[in-house]
Amino acid sequence: MLAGDDLRTTVAAWERFAAGAETVQGVRPEILMSWYRCREEYAVDPHLDRAPPAAEAGSHSIDHDVVYAALGGQAASAAQELGGVDGVVTVADGDGRILGTWGSKYILDMAAESNLAPWSTWSEWASGTNGMGTALESHRPVLVRGPEHWCRGFQGWVCAGVAVRDAVTHDPLAVLNISCWQTPLSDAVLPWLGRVASLTEAKLRHRAHLSGTKLAAALTDFRAAPATAVAAVDLAGNVVLANSEAAALLGTPADQPAYSPTHRWTPQLPTLPRLVRRAVERARKDPSWTGSTLIHVPFLGVTIPVAVHPVLTGTQLIGMLLAFGAADGAANLDAPAPEPVTAAAAPAMPSRIVAQRDDRWVLLDPREIRFAEADHNTVWLSTDQGRLVAATRGLDRLEQQLEDKGFLRVHRRFLVNLGRVREVEHGFKGALFLATDSRTRETVPVARRHATQLKQALGL
Repeated sequence: MLAGDDLRTTVAAWERFAAGAETVQGVRPEILMSWYRCREEYAVDPHLDRAPPAAEAGSHSIDHDVVYAALGGQAASAAQELGGVDGVVTVADGDGRILGTWGSKYILDMAAESNLAPWSTWSEWASGTNGMGTALESHRPVLVRGPEHWCRGFQGWVCAGVAVRDAVTHDPLAVLNISCWQTPLSDAVLPWLGRVASLTEAKLRHRAHLSGTKLAAALTDFRAAPATAVAAVDLAGNVVLANSEAAALLGTPADQPAYSPTHRWTPQLPTLPRLVRRAVERARKDPSWTGSTLIHVPFLGVTIPVAVHPVLTGTQLIGMLLAFGAADGAANLDAPAPEPVTAAAAPAMPSRIVAQRDDRWVLLDPREIRFAEADHNTVWLSTDQGRLVAATRGLDRLEQQLEDKGFLRVHRRFLVNLGRVREVEHGFKGALFLATDSRTRETVPVARRHATQLKQALGL
């Protein structure tokens, strides 16, 4: 728990922010950002004293089962591993629905009074700032102490949680959480949660690597007319393998398999991830589904047909084979084609990006941002108003917000505004660096696998 002056400062800040104040002092940035989401995006009642019941769960993959089993085993042994901590240990799914709880009968009965129990929902949008919901919004373990909870009814608890994320899509699959009543958590809790998540995600990365080899094999076995552009993509739309014809359209290397999810190629077609997400939704409902659509190729200025073929291992969907320009094949697909996906069909993206300076929110026009740099899940923005922390957690999510705004991912840690690039510098052995401000000589490194895509985007 918070104590003394820290407790009084946080309580006063919560009261002011819940009453509508725009700036408050003395609150950790990650908690203040969570409060902002709860108030502005989710409109959660700060006086809530019971979590709402869970909605009916949809279907889930084998990966979910693997994660639930692993976290359940860790949850059952948490008290012993953490020196007899007297708390509620929970496992929830990626939507914050509690699946199981562990602890003494006394603490479980107390938790049940707030619906800290199975079949209730603890996502941020349902129950405000809390260990489970806030962990689902973060890429590292989080700690929520007493009055840092958004809902007053939960402020007697101290919670720590960590999300386990899909190795390919980075979507949360589950969350492990420990909650204690009016008792500080041990310093060992956060490191323990981090280790559990790392070990579980390592298993998922191994499974994803195997899926990558199967996707590449599916492309090799795929029957298509000579010179057809064919690519194998994962469930996030990243390229595992592309033949030379497809590589020219996607802006990726040709005939170079990328089995590991961390090494897969980012396609140059900005609408491809949306197409893949739509196809994944259809294929999960109907494993026999195939489809076709149109996709815009910006640097060629043309729209071409693409046939979409799901790839499954057993009953598990692992990716898609895309055949570009395959008009005849697309016409013979069993299912009707979804509406064309073109640049004009892209949804309107937010015109402002929210950042933080001290305890103030700064609303930025995307054109004011020169580049974004990730430090774990914190994103720093280099802007015309100085270096600011983005309210958005994670560079992947910010990249989605800035889609179609002229930004390009050039490195796993850097997202750059192409309109602000002033110089391209050549380094040792072909390395590239982008200068975005000639006055300060700030530079952004370009990863080798993004170099071709960058040169095409800049017309070099």
